[in-house]
Amino acid sequence: MSVQVEAIVVGGFQSNCFLVWDDARQAIVIDPGADAGRIAARLNGLELGVAAYVLTHGHMDHVSAVAELYDAFPAPVAMHPADLSWAFSEENYMLPFYAPPRRPRRIERLLAENQVWTDGGLAWRVLSTPGHTPGCVCLHFEREQAVFTGDTLFAGCVGRTDLAGGDADALASSILRLARLPPATAVYPGHGPATDIGHELRTNGFMVSLRMAVPGAAGPP
Repeated sequence: MSVQVEAIVVGGFQSNCFLVWDDARQAIVIDPGADAGRIAARLNGLELGVAAYVLTHGHMDHVSAVAELYDAFPAPVAMHPADLSWAFSEENYMLPFYAPPRRPRRIERLLAENQVWTDGGLAWRVLSTPGHTPGCVCLHFEREQAVFTGDTLFAGCVGRTDLAGGDADALASSILRLARLPPATAVYPGHGPATDIGHELRTNGFMVSLRMAVPGAAGPP
């Protein structure tokens, strides 16, 4: 089995939309935040179907293309209910970059801690990682040693908590949780380049300081 990950940088905030697939050629589409036509063209160009759409959190730059893509490639949509309550409403826009996102016709999956889903032959586990928003989740592909962190953890940085629903203490706990993943785990964030847990443990000042402050923080997840 050959797992492929491709990032498509979309929208005014340069968000990462990820396509993840294996030999079954049914992609998990993570955070389609804008530019639905470009994402659709890439799916068609790679001859991929869509197994599921998964939203790491509700901010407009991570959800705004999901309804249009759902219309073209129907597949289950998954997100945490704490963010679903506002993600497709008038609260969630930033003109001129993003209008309020249109809600897809169906949202089949309400994500919760430690759920395991299998899509297109790939199994992934829900890690509840609030802080940036109340409903932030990370997607842990344990067999593939990869985690998709949305806006919780970036290369060299962490998510902001000064927007509505942000919680710095919750984010700190979420970062510590990610710090306990195996160091070889590849990190695919919602913005910027990929990294890995080991590199962030050594170089990300936020993660380093939290580990120093909390005894045993580098233990098993």
